[in-house]
Amino acid sequence: MDSFSFRNGELFAENVPVRDIAARAGTPCFVYSRATLEDHYDRLVHAFRAIDPLVCYSIKSCPNLGVLRVLAERGAGMDAVSGGELFRAKSAGVPLSKCVYAGVGKTDAEIRYAIENGLGAAGGLGLFNCESEEEFENIARIARGLNATVRVALRINPDVDPKTHRYTSTGKKETKFGVDLERARRFFATYGRDPHARLEGLHLHIGSPIYTVDPYREAMTKTAALVDELARDGFEIHSIDLGGGFGADYESAQSPPLKDYADAIVPLAKPLYDRGVRFILEPGRTIVANAGILVLSVLYTKTSGDKRFVICDAGMNALLRPSHYGSFHFMWPVAPGVDMTPARRTLDPKLPDTMAQDVVGPLCETGDFLALDRVLPASIGRGDLLAVFTAGAYGMSMASRYNSSPLPAEVLVSGTSAEIVRRRETFDTLVEHELKPIALELPAHEAPKLEAAR
Repeated sequence: MDSFSFRNGELFAENVPVRDIAARAGTPCFVYSRATLEDHYDRLVHAFRAIDPLVCYSIKSCPNLGVLRVLAERGAGMDAVSGGELFRAKSAGVPLSKCVYAGVGKTDAEIRYAIENGLGAAGGLGLFNCESEEEFENIARIARGLNATVRVALRINPDVDPKTHRYTSTGKKETKFGVDLERARRFFATYGRDPHARLEGLHLHIGSPIYTVDPYREAMTKTAALVDELARDGFEIHSIDLGGGFGADYESAQSPPLKDYADAIVPLAKPLYDRGVRFILEPGRTIVANAGILVLSVLYTKTSGDKRFVICDAGMNALLRPSHYGSFHFMWPVAPGVDMTPARRTLDPKLPDTMAQDVVGPLCETGDFLALDRVLPASIGRGDLLAVFTAGAYGMSMASRYNSSPLPAEVLVSGTSAEIVRRRETFDTLVEHELKPIALELPAHEAPKLEAAR
């Protein structure tokens, strides 16, 4: 699952004691494991080797440059959904020719930046994933103005229910992403022969996290049928971006093995691959979720009514998923002792001397919690370190400065060494963009006259 393990009653990240990291980097901090990132990437590539996909890591899941560089060194491309993420990919050493660019609201400046830096150019592997008719027209217009030709994939909604949280279900017909299958053929008929935006691919992403393989089998079946329909209309599909959404182990052994996902998808994709169609995957969570933990310090404990609260130095400002999605993250003290070391990451580890407690943050919000009625050691108290597991995906990427809370540090562990890959914000850096107001040079105009009172 990952390279975080308890040894003699103490949590290690690879071969580094987590309490040593916290002592030097401070808390709250995210800790990532290089070995886990590499292992998960390699397992994914191996599982899908029969269709040799370009694996474009989903930057939005964890955008730290240290993480991106590890995966870039492994050969990964990048999946971006904003100009900022494209810039991160480039800063990590990934050429935009190995990136796919999705997102329903690409600005003109972002599109221009992508084209000027090689996204979608002939001979490259990456391309624009287009979400609507107006967006396609805009990409084509900007490409024409730059005297460029770019490659485009149309995002389709196969109308598949991935059985996940409604906020992360993206493959149903009634979604803001992409176009439904009925519109897809009309889309190609209208735009499929544009000289500057070559519509030659399909993109689908049905949701996340998905813990069964059937939605992928259904989506791939519908996509293969659409490829044949488009071929009869005279349009050849050169690439299919299958998206991502594979699960992660928030509890021990929760997610199917990657081989199970591949066994559902590859038999349907292989005939297209044999005909020359290139496949792309956009994994994020399945690579990085278990590769990261969030380390917190317990500030206080208190009892109110029948509730016991464990108050930590960060809450939803560092990890939004529990309060936003109702998500489960296993958590346990960093140094519980041998007798209190959990055998599995689960809702109740079935250990003695435990009790249900609410783990909350310091923010001025009732919704600022990481766990409610969670079974934890009854002895947990001020000064203890608490590790929140499977926090690598959508942890720091969704962190906020609410209540003027400086953002946490991020640490990357490699074997017996560790390095800070994002410095902790300070009060000074928190306000550095606000210290010097810049006057706007507004066009001269005459102020409107007020109507006289009647």
